[in-house]
Amino acid sequence: MTDVLDDRLVAAASASDVRKTVAAILGESFDAARARIARRLDAGGEGVEVARLYSAAADDLLNALWRFSTETLYPAANPSEAERLSLIAVGGYGRGVLAPYSDLDLLFLRPWKSIPRTEQVIEFMLYVLWDLGLKVGQSARSVDECLALSKSDMTVRTALLEARPLAGDERLAEDFITRFRALVVKADPRPFIAAKLEERDARHQKSGAVRYRVEPNVKDGKGGLRDLNTLFWIARSLAPDSPLGARVMDGLLTARERRTFEESFDFLWRVRAHLHLTAGRPEEKLTFDLQPEVARRMGWRGRGDEPAVERFMRRYFLVARDVGALTRAMSAKLEARQQKSTMSLSRLIPGRKRKLGVEGFTEDAGRLSVKGPEVFAEAPEKLLMLFRTADEHDLDIHPDAFSAVSRSLSLVTPSLRRDPEATRAFLDILAHGQRPYRVLTLMNETGLLGRFLPEWGRIVGQTQFNMYHAYTVDEHTLQAIGIINDIWRGKLKADHPSSSEIVHRIDDFEALMLAMLLHDVGKGGDRGQLEDGAIAARRACDRLGLDPRRTEFVVWLVRNHLALSDYAQKRDVSDPATVRAFTRLVGDPERLRTLLILTVADIRAVGPGVWNAWKGGLIRDLYQRTEGVFRGEDVTHADPLDDCPELVGRARKTGAAVEVLTVREDEAEAYAATRVAVAARDRPGLFVDLAAALAAAGADVVGARVATAADGTALDVFELQDGGGAPYGQAEPRRLTRLIAALEAAARGGARIAAAPTPAPSPRRAAFDVRPTAIVDLDESPDAAVVEVSGADRPGLLADLARVLAANGLSIRSAHIAGFGERAVDSFYVTDSKGRKPGPGPKLERLRLELEAVLDRVDRAGTRHSTPVRASLRDVSEVGRRASAPDPVSRAPEAG
Repeated sequence: MTDVLDDRLVAAASASDVRKTVAAILGESFDAARARIARRLDAGGEGVEVARLYSAAADDLLNALWRFSTETLYPAANPSEAERLSLIAVGGYGRGVLAPYSDLDLLFLRPWKSIPRTEQVIEFMLYVLWDLGLKVGQSARSVDECLALSKSDMTVRTALLEARPLAGDERLAEDFITRFRALVVKADPRPFIAAKLEERDARHQKSGAVRYRVEPNVKDGKGGLRDLNTLFWIARSLAPDSPLGARVMDGLLTARERRTFEESFDFLWRVRAHLHLTAGRPEEKLTFDLQPEVARRMGWRGRGDEPAVERFMRRYFLVARDVGALTRAMSAKLEARQQKSTMSLSRLIPGRKRKLGVEGFTEDAGRLSVKGPEVFAEAPEKLLMLFRTADEHDLDIHPDAFSAVSRSLSLVTPSLRRDPEATRAFLDILAHGQRPYRVLTLMNETGLLGRFLPEWGRIVGQTQFNMYHAYTVDEHTLQAIGIINDIWRGKLKADHPSSSEIVHRIDDFEALMLAMLLHDVGKGGDRGQLEDGAIAARRACDRLGLDPRRTEFVVWLVRNHLALSDYAQKRDVSDPATVRAFTRLVGDPERLRTLLILTVADIRAVGPGVWNAWKGGLIRDLYQRTEGVFRGEDVTHADPLDDCPELVGRARKTGAAVEVLTVREDEAEAYAATRVAVAARDRPGLFVDLAAALAAAGADVVGARVATAADGTALDVFELQDGGGAPYGQAEPRRLTRLIAALEAAARGGARIAAAPTPAPSPRRAAFDVRPTAIVDLDESPDAAVVEVSGADRPGLLADLARVLAANGLSIRSAHIAGFGERAVDSFYVTDSKGRKPGPGPKLERLRLELEAVLDRVDRAGTRHSTPVRASLRDVSEVGRRASAPDPVSRAPEAG
């Protein structure tokens, strides 16, 4: 095959356009090789095997091009010393592994300064590679230049550690590699190791410092391929003459850890190869639109209600966890060999040892360790006590102890789960520890947390295929635990001043933390998240030895952990009926206080930017009005117009007024949207016109409160973002000025409103199948029907929904707009044309069907990599279907 290819290339030398002809011949051969490799991958080929095949295909391409360039196009029958030239693969390509669209990292090595023939060869080769659409990372250097740079530039040293000769002068290449490895052996490895670990930390920060982000970067993310490559590079720096640093790896990792390393490496390479081929480009981020197809290609299938994509992503995150454990183990062992600097206090004060107070526990170089696995075999409760001791003394867990815990999980038996010492240690870590997020995360990564608490084990690595949650279920929950701890310690007082005071009035802090830990364990259950969660929470509390009263409190919190958020965001908090219904549900002040802290932490832990001052204000208003009821105050209908008296006054004089509401300086960072208020005389179709004007301006409504006073004056407040998720008008203030004028004209009526612009297709949103739902509730309010809808969010949806309501002769008394990722959840309080509450009948059923038809109108245009997958459902609403609270848990004077 090579001879035939070379013959065709030789013939190409006489073509009118040599470069174009050569590129066509090589491209045909290269594409055929890549197609064969892709078929091998589809047939179940292993990840590393396929990566090596792609590398071998690139080798064949470059060797053929090299022979043509140096022997046919620019021959040198008897090259002089200056004409010697070598082609060397470096970086990942030097290691002999490539993804389908990886860069080719090449070094053109010469003995000293460049000469014309050398430049001609390099230039021709690079232009052909670029003509083939390949991305090339290349350098042309002399031997001395490479050696000098490798001394000072750790990036260059990293690339050269994996140098592999491809073609050209073999003696030149081998002499260079020998000299380079000798240089590395003589050098102090600590600066290189420190640089690699700092580079890793910076990379994690850039791609997301959390390992369990639901759209992970397979190459650069925490727990990804680059973390394993970093271990390779460190090993090679310590033993540059050992293939892939095998000698060092064998010394630093146990046989079990090496096996885990190899399995993780292979899995991640498989994922990366499928990801590139699915995207058709060098895509490294496993985004929502790509996940279902990668899962399908890798052979994953759904099981029960858990779709294939969620099963695949759970496996991905378990592998990422293993990569994190390997990184911890190797870093600690390097430190033990004093090849990685450390700033631990024990190093600064040699010989300083703490009294740990537990037989079998020791301190080793600032880390908590054990004398041996027999410590746990003799007293299994010490598995839990190890982590409590680490938290009490602010010590990290030594990798030997970490591994000992992982190997001792079989000691976690039903009797240990009920052991008073073990359960006490666990609750101390959860509710009384200094750093519960950090310690529980370590317990989770060893597997101990899921083994001790089986309810937790079923959500480890679990993902929810939707755009609302940024993290896996277990990571989200652990972050929420950390947030409560930060609120209690006053670290979030600027963001949550009320919560930072209220948290210290909670009587049963353990119940709060246990409810937070268990609040999502029902996700994916047959009976729904809340009911299955309550059942699991009861089982866990009984096993942990809580008394029946405290168990009921935890169960109630888990079953109702969405209640405060639902009522605040989806119902009219100014309506006394809403406040009374929520008060009946909660039952007493202790539940209210505890539910507030749980809700704040739950929302804030969903992901960056999800918590904002708008949501905080809604929750605070409902909390304060409910607290007033418990104090014996009368609940009255709050006048929504009181928030903007000057604006309302102008509207009453002129017919309509619009303004951008200013935000207090201390709240500015919490606002991710522009708040615009519209006051006008209410009329049929007012809300339709306002929503249409917003859609025409390209404004995305992420929150809204619409209310109408008794005198017929309407006040509509909208939270607006632009198409990029930034506050509307922030990038282009003139757009905001035009929008204000358009809203004022729409509010007065009679203005011609342009059609909403067609948005650019979003492949990420197209990946989700969001089932539409519409509910008409006649029991929630005595004066209006409550219409709640849920479906795929899109520009212009609010206006379309409002038109359906208006076409059915309904007036919107108040509206409450919320978004949860790809899903819009909107609630409308509606009356008929005479201001009366609609009655039951076929008209409301027809309304419901028309609303669902609007919600189901989804544009599927644009690139789509797979059939849309049903989005994981956040409960559309539990409002109005919740039972009243059981017996009170507050102190007697508060319980009333």
